Amino acid sequence: MRFIAVLPVLCCTAALILSFLCLFAGHKKGFMEDYSLLTLNTSAVGQTLIQAPSEDSDSTLSSIINLIPDSITDSVTNEINEQIDEFRERVGIEDWYSAHMLNYCQGQYEPGEVANATLSQDDITKNVTECAKSRATYKFDPTAIIQEAINKTGVDITLEDLNWPDDIQNGIDALNALMAAMFVLYVIAICLIFITLLTSVLGIFIGNGRLTPCINFLLATLAFLAIGLASALVTAVAVKAVDIINKKGSDIGLNANWGGKFLALTWAATALMLIALLGWIASFCIGGKDHGSRRARKPYKV
Repeated sequence: MRFIAVLPVLCCTAALILSFLCLFAGHKKGFMEDYSLLTLNTSAVGQTLIQAPSEDSDSTLSSIINLIPDSITDSVTNEINEQIDEFRERVGIEDWYSAHMLNYCQGQYEPGEVANATLSQDDITKNVTECAKSRATYKFDPTAIIQEAINKTGVDITLEDLNWPDDIQNGIDALNALMAAMFVLYVIAICLIFITLLTSVLGIFIGNGRLTPCINFLLATLAFLAIGLASALVTAVAVKAVDIINKKGSDIGLNANWGGKFLALTWAATALMLIALLGWIASFCIGGKDHGSRRARKPYKV
């Protein structure tokens, strides 16, 4: 019995569970919503369109505005922003949209969108209002999603009226272009990890030679490469897409965040498969030594 094979079995089991969670996180309402690839925050869209008068503005208007106390102008700005929030809700624009491997979800920030004197950031939670139907190779297109929501209300307004930057679609397209590849890689990784788990369990009870550790080492290497490549790809795509969205969307109050919890899951699965791989290397070396020592101890017949 090869007791050292217990370590790869435990690592493969944990990696398999984590890989499944990466694939199915957020696939339905209330299931691991925080583990998204990225989240698009639209709660402030339109508020930054209210600009203070510039030096090129009418001098008389600027002089009048300068005479108004800051407390009054702040109050007016807050009131306008509240009206914008109400308008956003009325036309169906949610506070956030999150992309997952199989679908996207949307919802509201509660009890408020941003922290203030009476509301701390830790008290703000995400309330999921709806999740799209799960599909193997869906495309996350918030531009089309938001415009469709506006169209359903019958309001005669487009995202162009809100100064929605066209360049934002570049970040979304970069994500969608590789979504199918990421899905396929995770499926391949899950299959390879499962096969490695089965052969690792058999390896506990099969003899102490080098053949079993060698086969399991090769399978563990393939599984490690698959989940590692999937993790690297999803990290690069999410970070790049968020960077583009934040650069191009800041002018209209649009920002995005990549999913730190999702990345933690996928890289943890990668690390576990690396440990499993190293475990079979150790088993290969120990098995070879044990086999050699038994041959050395075998008495010769005279």
